[in-house]
Amino acid sequence: PAPAEAGRAPGPPDGGWGWVVVFGAFVSIGFAYAFPKGLAIFFKEIQDFFGTSYSEIAWVSSIMLATTYGAGPISSILVNRYGSRPVVMFGGLLCGVGMISAAFCTSILQLYICVGFITGFGLALNLQPSVIIIGKYFLKRRPIANGLAMAGSPVMLCTLAPLNQFLFDNFGWRGSFLILGAILLNCCVAGALFRPIGAGTALVKTQVTEEGKDALKAKFTEDGKETSSALNVPMENKTEDEGEKDCFEKINQYLDFSLFKHRGFLIYLIGNVLMFLGFFAPIVFLAPYAKHTGIDEYSAAFLLSILAIVDMVARPTTGIVANSKWVRPRIQYFFSFAIAFNGACHLLCPLASSYTGLVVYSSFFGLAFGMVCAMLFETLMDLVGAARFTSAVGLVTIAECCTILLGPPIGGIIIDTFGDYKYMFIKCGAVMVLAGTFLFIMNYYNYRMLAKEEKERKTKEEDPKSVRTENEGRKNWNKDSTQDEPELKPLREEGEGVKKEMNGT
Repeated sequence: PAPAEAGRAPGPPDGGWGWVVVFGAFVSIGFAYAFPKGLAIFFKEIQDFFGTSYSEIAWVSSIMLATTYGAGPISSILVNRYGSRPVVMFGGLLCGVGMISAAFCTSILQLYICVGFITGFGLALNLQPSVIIIGKYFLKRRPIANGLAMAGSPVMLCTLAPLNQFLFDNFGWRGSFLILGAILLNCCVAGALFRPIGAGTALVKTQVTEEGKDALKAKFTEDGKETSSALNVPMENKTEDEGEKDCFEKINQYLDFSLFKHRGFLIYLIGNVLMFLGFFAPIVFLAPYAKHTGIDEYSAAFLLSILAIVDMVARPTTGIVANSKWVRPRIQYFFSFAIAFNGACHLLCPLASSYTGLVVYSSFFGLAFGMVCAMLFETLMDLVGAARFTSAVGLVTIAECCTILLGPPIGGIIIDTFGDYKYMFIKCGAVMVLAGTFLFIMNYYNYRMLAKEEKERKTKEEDPKSVRTENEGRKNWNKDSTQDEPELKPLREEGEGVKKEMNGT
């Protein structure tokens, strides 16, 4: 920053270069969310190539999604330490390496490692930093910015679904993985757009803080030595306590574990963990379900494109609606409704027996899916605030990774057991309706408690009794001091005598 601006902390610009950052987040978030879904096109062929079951092949996307979410705390720590730009660029490099390595795999286990773990970890380093940096560039327009950035997922899915089918027809799944690895390297370009905000000011603040800490430490040490020499008290215990406190503060500055005492955060966490048990499985199995009913491969892939096109429109539209003065103060209710609506779509999916019915299901599913994704991180930031958002994202994603990991394989087991896809869709729908209902009820309770606590706080501030009590305490103290004067008189006279002797000398 310019020297004149170096002393003041910059606020979120809500525009300017922030829109370029939104575009970079659009690309990186798009790959992070759409890529695991787009790989479902290759599952049927890879399953025949390796001779595996539905549940075994579903572990590829499950491990990738679970790694993407499970590595959230690592991503948050790296962002706090190095910033969003280098983390996203390194993540893009890992994605490319993972997919290129997968092209040479000779077993399903090697696919788990290359596609699941390596590429999944690279996508994790793309997702969290992209969401975090939007919160630093936007405040008033944050729901709109989040909606536009999250729209990258349907746009990428709309592009990747037919592209993957085209690549497979011309190059096979191995050649397709090589090309997709090269495409994923564009995440490095997206990360280069993430210009750090307020870096100069942060540096000045850090230097001042460090100087202040050193001065305080030196003063405390000097005072402590004098006090300990006068009173003959050892300082070792204090030093040990300080060391433990410093260690805890170092851990807490990267991940704020005090969030587990935050009521709204816990409600959000429980609801989301339950929701993700049925969130991704319907997308993973939509194209295989269409092929199972006798629909050709391109028409099955086009269902994902329809879902993505509707999703593409739904996300920014949801961001605009969520930013309105009627919805934003109660955005948690809107989020709960979106989850329950998503579950209702899955419950009605088994009624769609024809291709037209699947097109209608894909359209409503895309709308519901876009509504949930557009508000997924906005509702979390609304609960915990921008300052604690980085830690909150890391803690939420590590908790969610378990249900994300288990969701598609459980769906695959249900398909293998009953030989029909409809029971998998019913399971996912029931779980999501339950999650939406839970969030709605608990958010109503949370809003009531917050209003009650705010009312009590205002009452306590306006109540004159507390001020009166404080004044009475001061008067009583002065009264006690006055009553003690006869007892203190000899000491006071002795002190005055010493003072006179010193003056005389």
